[in-house]
Amino acid sequence: MSTQGRHALVTGGSRGIGAAIAGALVGAGFRVTITGRDATALADVASRLGGAQRCRAVAMEVADHAAVERAMAVAREGFGPITVLVNNAGQAESAPFRKTGAELFERMLAVNLGGVFHCTQAVLPDMLAAGWGRVVNVASTAGLVGYAYVSAYCAAKHGVIGLTRSLALEFAAKNITFNSVCPGYTDTDIVARAAANIAAQTGRDEAQARAELAKGNPMKRLVTPDEVADSVLWLCGEGAASINGQSIAIAGGEVM
Repeated sequence: MSTQGRHALVTGGSRGIGAAIAGALVGAGFRVTITGRDATALADVASRLGGAQRCRAVAMEVADHAAVERAMAVAREGFGPITVLVNNAGQAESAPFRKTGAELFERMLAVNLGGVFHCTQAVLPDMLAAGWGRVVNVASTAGLVGYAYVSAYCAAKHGVIGLTRSLALEFAAKNITFNSVCPGYTDTDIVARAAANIAAQTGRDEAQARAELAKGNPMKRLVTPDEVADSVLWLCGEGAASINGQSIAIAGGEVM
């Protein structure tokens, strides 16, 4: 089946990796709905990517099941059934484990893992009816290995990997694939905030902090959003029809 005209929905599509993925999908002929909490930023991205005929914006809170159902209904009104879902929305907060309160822990699970659960459940009926579907979860290398001071985030992203693998087996015979991409430190707002936090705590400037984050990548640089988007686009196409249940690290060799 051709990608032309298929409806893809990208959560967290207003900036960074999500906006790059939306751009790649539009360029490949998909009709794309982007969702997020910042309606103004979403509208700006949708307009830049071609407007109502190619990309539409719908405000949505991924951690709220009822809000997800409402937003998906609006998305279908624009472009029809959703047969490609990219669960990209996420949030990262750091704290030593002994200072990680229940509220922070539950928030990381609700956004990073709960959001994948809610959105996937909402679109599966469309994919089952079509007899075809692609779900790509943007996890993290933090879903493959542990990192100190981000235990809640790591727990949530490990959960995303586990959910991906389970659903890949459950729906394999339905022509619906589930895969995850796992970027390392990527040149996004999340990394900018992390660098600012490191600088504030250590007294180093933000450029030094960014360089420290990039050191973990054997290529000694940050991953770019476009590099992540290219991998997602491939997983959404026909050439990846037999790729299922995989967690692909995009990290320059940091994780193998």
